[in-house]
Amino acid sequence: MIAKLFEAGADVFRLNMSHLPREKLKERVAMIRAVEAKFKRPIAILADLQGPKLRVGAFAGDSAMLEKGQNFTLDADTAPGNAERVHLPHPEILSSLEPGHTVLIDDGKLRLRVKSVKPGSATTSVEVAGKISNRKGVSLPDTVIPVAAMTDKDRSDLEAALDAGVDWIALSFVQRPEDVAEVKKVARGRALVMAKLEKPQAITRLDEIMEISDAVMVARGDLGVEMPLEKVPGIQKRIVRTARRLGKPVVVATQMLESMITSPVPTRAEVSDVATAVFDGADAVMLSAESASGQYPVDAVATMSRIAEEVEQDQNYWSIMRTLNTEPEATGSDAIAAGAHQIADTLNLKTIAAWTSSGSTAFRIARERPNSTVVALTPSQDTARRLALVWGVHPIRTKDASDIDDMAFRACKFAVREGYSAIGDRIIIVAGVPFGTPGATNMVRIAFVNQEHAAQA
Repeated sequence: MIAKLFEAGADVFRLNMSHLPREKLKERVAMIRAVEAKFKRPIAILADLQGPKLRVGAFAGDSAMLEKGQNFTLDADTAPGNAERVHLPHPEILSSLEPGHTVLIDDGKLRLRVKSVKPGSATTSVEVAGKISNRKGVSLPDTVIPVAAMTDKDRSDLEAALDAGVDWIALSFVQRPEDVAEVKKVARGRALVMAKLEKPQAITRLDEIMEISDAVMVARGDLGVEMPLEKVPGIQKRIVRTARRLGKPVVVATQMLESMITSPVPTRAEVSDVATAVFDGADAVMLSAESASGQYPVDAVATMSRIAEEVEQDQNYWSIMRTLNTEPEATGSDAIAAGAHQIADTLNLKTIAAWTSSGSTAFRIARERPNSTVVALTPSQDTARRLALVWGVHPIRTKDASDIDDMAFRACKFAVREGYSAIGDRIIIVAGVPFGTPGATNMVRIAFVNQEHAAQA
């Protein structure tokens, strides 16, 4: 099935640690690596940490009915709950709630407003009534909780994921940049870190969080619970544009083709939603239940891939990308990336070949959104896999170039072999001299593809 999903267009596979037992992690990674070896194409693996799941306790009769306007207490008492009160097994929440704060239960199906607080309890008024049952989730849109985004389970899962050799770590329920810094400190470069933006507190500190993250995810499910639904599309655009400006990959996720969990075709609104994310300039669009537990996983991936391909052939897409382009930073690598984009545009070149050790050259070129395929040539398997997430990048692992002629020859050879260029085409090559020095992008070269390159391919 993983092979079928890859053939249908998947570049990255997410392992959701909320559902995957830690002891099965290595087996699942090995399965994906076997598919990678079969197709001889780098595949990225993203381990998604569960994060702190906040839940109410249990009820005497498994549930209770709350009436609008009644008082309902959240407290530290472990006794089973009833229609007046329930245990909240999170002392850090009880100590952080303030009068006026909103408490959402069960993905916002019930809404409570805090009236008063005292040590060990908070009295609320029921604003949206309904049935409340055992261990339903709690969301706190107004409250900054003094708890790290990583639980003890997450720390164990993180170590297991790093040991298994995953490429990206996604951190759930980020509130502050320090949350991301904690994961990066543990990862120490063994995997890149993606911040999932799903809390209002993260949006208020968006620039700081994005600055420290290697990539971000617009996790619209929880974001749409904790914030008014109508605000989510605007926030999505803001996050994607900020990520573009910073040259950080951005993933748009949640309910993208939700109806395909049970239907072989999506709704027209879902098609528009996926297309909008691509038009916005997202690096990747993500499926969840559609491919994890749905009835039509291959169809869902193929549908999403077709939508993305169609959008990127639309003339409006390229005019939007040009409009959203931001000035390059005052660094040599940014100037060269922008220059490569301009040269490729002027000469209508189909391929930009980027020799890269750390991947940063490919990241910077992708930020420019050139209307050319970026073939990233790297001696590092880790770098090749990480780049599978990045917009428009086709990563290839190969030994480093020995000199400038070898660099040009093999770039042309791979462009032909991968089907991006033909004899008589020109390609543009970006690299750093001396070879193998990370962050030393300092050279652009234009090369002609000839018969010898095709013969070697």
